[in-house]
Amino acid sequence: MTDNHNLIDTIRSQFVPIHPDGHRFIAAFAVGSLVLYWLSEPLGWIGFIATAWCVYFFRDPERVTPLREGLVIAPADGRVTAVEKIVPPAELELGPEPRTRISIFLSVFDVHINRVPVAGTIVKSHYVPGLFLNAELDKASEDNERMCLVVETEAGDRFGVVQIAGLVARRIITFVSEGQRLGTGERFGLIRFGSRVDLYLPPDQAALVAVGQIAVGGETVLADTKSVEGARDARRE
Repeated sequence: MTDNHNLIDTIRSQFVPIHPDGHRFIAAFAVGSLVLYWLSEPLGWIGFIATAWCVYFFRDPERVTPLREGLVIAPADGRVTAVEKIVPPAELELGPEPRTRISIFLSVFDVHINRVPVAGTIVKSHYVPGLFLNAELDKASEDNERMCLVVETEAGDRFGVVQIAGLVARRIITFVSEGQRLGTGERFGLIRFGSRVDLYLPPDQAALVAVGQIAVGGETVLADTKSVEGARDARRE
């Protein structure tokens, strides 16, 4: 009996939960696949592959989030495409002082659930309509459709988190509102089908990741406000 339970638990652990926002898309893909299969078997198989990808896209895995005070956790899965000092966008109202911005690009194969990088209160939420340029481009942070959040910790530090739509991403979903308090790693939104998330650290705070690294939302440590360590060097091999 114990062996059977262990086998069942192992099998269950391989199935990742699907976010509710994806159910209607998966259903639409499945119905479309059946129609295509009725018209042409090869087209039907292409549709079934697309349906499987849709299921994969909307996966919502559990994450193990480090909770030590001072740790700043990745708000999204994806590749770190930029770590640079820059003045935050005006809509964040974080002032004119340059801050370290960490940009994470989410491909269509990454988990698209976004998570809060630090425990705190959402003190600002601002939607900006815009274009749908390639999210990897630097000007996407100013020209693309985006949702801007500011999270304030109990210590008074403010972090800017910006969800940016991309070429394929056409819908930014945010689950939170101003005044809401969240714990580190809690889900706050998602972006459908390819996008980018920018994180603005407090002034003079260095990043502990480098361009090219792969971040895991809710798990990867991007910075540590309790550390005096400077920006880290890195090499690609």
